[in-house]
Amino acid sequence: MIQRSEIKELTARLKEPRKFIQVIVGPRQVGKTTMVTQAMEQLNIPHLFFSADNIYASDEWLAEKWQSARLMVQSRQPEQLILVIDEVQKIPNWSERVKKEWDLDTFNRMPIKLVLLGSSRLMIMNGLTESLAGRFELIRMTHWTYSEMHEAFGWDLDTYIYYGGYPGAAEMIADEDRWRAYVENAILEASINKDVLQTSNIYKPALLRQLFTMCCAYSGEELSFRKMLGNLQEAGNATTLANYLQLLAEANLVSGLQKYARDKARKYSSTPKLQVFDNALMNVYNQTTFGSVRTDAALWGRQVESAVGSYLLSQAEKHRMQVYYWRENNAEVDFILQRGLSVVAIEVKSNNARTNAGLHLFSSKYKPLQAFVVGNEGMPLADFLQTDLRLLFR
Repeated sequence: MIQRSEIKELTARLKEPRKFIQVIVGPRQVGKTTMVTQAMEQLNIPHLFFSADNIYASDEWLAEKWQSARLMVQSRQPEQLILVIDEVQKIPNWSERVKKEWDLDTFNRMPIKLVLLGSSRLMIMNGLTESLAGRFELIRMTHWTYSEMHEAFGWDLDTYIYYGGYPGAAEMIADEDRWRAYVENAILEASINKDVLQTSNIYKPALLRQLFTMCCAYSGEELSFRKMLGNLQEAGNATTLANYLQLLAEANLVSGLQKYARDKARKYSSTPKLQVFDNALMNVYNQTTFGSVRTDAALWGRQVESAVGSYLLSQAEKHRMQVYYWRENNAEVDFILQRGLSVVAIEVKSNNARTNAGLHLFSSKYKPLQAFVVGNEGMPLADFLQTDLRLLFR
């Protein structure tokens, strides 16, 4: 079993003196619980692990588990103890209760360190900003990368581009129908039902579901909200679609990339470029096969561009970057990566077609820190998908 890179960050923080609550956030089925379990095995620190999943977890339940940790400290008198609560967002008013218990331990100098995990990023972030400001640090986990899927399952690049980074589904790809059923039912339905519909006021759930499947099908393409409405069966308006798309992005499912511009108003009013957070989402709802897509140059080109976009989107989330696209008349650049005031322009090329003039035009207009091609006649795709994006800004 491989260890994800976030384990080093978590173990290092838990070795420090008690100061912050450690909060692990990320998509479903990417190994958050496994990573924390591995970290507990490495640390020579006593710990208690409780999960609020599949039980009726009330605020009294949380208080009882916390009291168990305090009794363990009082009886064994360790220098420190780690309390881990998984699926904490399922506890009503969890953030207020955590704040109360954490502050009580701080006042009484109780050496209990706290790790919180949650699969609903929306509920976690809302609770953190409302009640726990200044008391926590985030560790953001992403879908598995190409290098991780290669190490764990021996996947080659083409396999990763099509099937994406859900490790739980990796052993099912020999039966594509089974793979699709697992990803849809075990991952996507749970994400939409529990991480989106139960966390926000969704007045048109059928519209949100149709929007999600459309975004998956059109990943890598620009699609105006007007065109989206024309292809959706449920009635709605552009504002509703924009709000729903933002909720899907918060759940690490799909995003609508804005067009890069120095004027913020122009960014927000631009036509979104749809982008999945993982390429598995692009393929789970279609009826094609890996073999048929791989031998179709046009379809495979879309797969490659979407895979690059997925990597940029997930890593930007982790490293506090922003991802855009750029277009001016017929000139375009597939992705613009921004960190602070610096930008990097990236064009994806999966065949022998001539490189779009947009990269040169963008460079002359905006003076990016770097501008380069990924794929044919540029940086090898496999190398890019294993690159620490922070290195692009040095």
